[in-house]
Amino acid sequence: MKKTANIFSLAMAAVLILGLLAGCSGSPGQGAGTKENGAEEANGTKGSSNDKVTITYWRHDNESEVKALKQLIASFQQENPNITVKMEIIPYSDYETKIRTALAGGGAPDIMGVDGPFIASYAHQEAIVPLDEYFAEDGDFDDISKPVQQSLTYNGKVWAAPLNDASVAMFYNKKLFEEQGIPLPSQNPDEAWTWEQVLDAAKKINNPAKGVYGWDPAWGLGPGEGSAFVKMTYLWQAGADILSEDGKTAQGHLNAPEAKRALEFFNGLYNDSKVAAKELPPDAFESGKMGIMMNGPWHLPYLESHFPNFKDWAVAPLWKDKEQVTPMGSWNMAITKQSKHPKEAWKFVNWVTGKEGAKVWYKETKNLPARLSVADAFPELQEYPLNIWVKQSSTYARPRPVSPAYPAISKAITEMFDAIVLGNRNVDDALTTAVDKIDKAIANVK
Repeated sequence: MKKTANIFSLAMAAVLILGLLAGCSGSPGQGAGTKENGAEEANGTKGSSNDKVTITYWRHDNESEVKALKQLIASFQQENPNITVKMEIIPYSDYETKIRTALAGGGAPDIMGVDGPFIASYAHQEAIVPLDEYFAEDGDFDDISKPVQQSLTYNGKVWAAPLNDASVAMFYNKKLFEEQGIPLPSQNPDEAWTWEQVLDAAKKINNPAKGVYGWDPAWGLGPGEGSAFVKMTYLWQAGADILSEDGKTAQGHLNAPEAKRALEFFNGLYNDSKVAAKELPPDAFESGKMGIMMNGPWHLPYLESHFPNFKDWAVAPLWKDKEQVTPMGSWNMAITKQSKHPKEAWKFVNWVTGKEGAKVWYKETKNLPARLSVADAFPELQEYPLNIWVKQSSTYARPRPVSPAYPAISKAITEMFDAIVLGNRNVDDALTTAVDKIDKAIANVK
């Protein structure tokens, strides 16, 4: 999960996913995989040892991840000379539209990249296939962290294999803290600051007249899955839920008193204490003009490469309220129902996301591992500052709602926060509207 749109989750065009995928739930159609020697393949099983198979894999663009995948494809094909992997890189802004169109038209790839919270939508419409039997055979599902397992599971089945996980922590400017005599936060992942502690520090640092901002609490405002990813965390930290345990309603959960507290606190950062700015200059933190923000481990190489002279940053666990909760979930690999070569597709998926492939993935991308064995394999992941994200992801992480209506849920959440902060909407009214939107979306799932 990354902050920028071309790295993080699916754009809100995904709200249309349910209707457009409905056409996929009938016959499998024609898969993208081909037999290069013309041999027939029945029921998705592999033919003779001389058969050559081509499988296709679609994913969005990301420079470091594509580089890692090319390396993994090369090693996989060397080990499996009868299987050719054709990877198609699609611009992030076009990715979801192209996938949905291909699924609806019967031209889907064998393997598709899918962001965690959208797995249930694809699974519900039978656009992808369950992977339980594959994992049981050689996928070592137990090696995947429990929160990630939850994000991959819908209706008791596992639908994708994780490339990595994602978590965010508190970045702060040591120099700005020390100038105001503010004690530095603990680096212990189990000792997060409370909302009130962070707010107190932000008030002391905040100086708009000098272009110094106290706190960016949630990657700014506006739509997008990145926005939903971090804003839902405030609801959970306050002790609220978004949906009932059975996922059938938001009524009585999203509009609970705990959710109201979270929204009132968040709104106050912008409209009462004004330690958060509704518009921020680019790289405010990196240029030394912001006291506190949140980000993931992927931000460390960004700081090193783009701001090598900025040495005042430090990392602490993400803030908490009633509960210590952090967001999680990132991109995965799923096998489409249209694939004619699911066994070969799994072989490649497992090559990339299995224990050894996941080590290569971490070394090349520095994304947070989803596998426990990979987190244990690299000493740096047990040391500050990376240990903070690792501990959070295994202990305090919570997946976004696993629901086929998730695209509508995500949109309703970001619209609710924006209506309150930017539109001066009454908190109770905004909560009621969000609950109504979400419950209608759930009811419309077929």
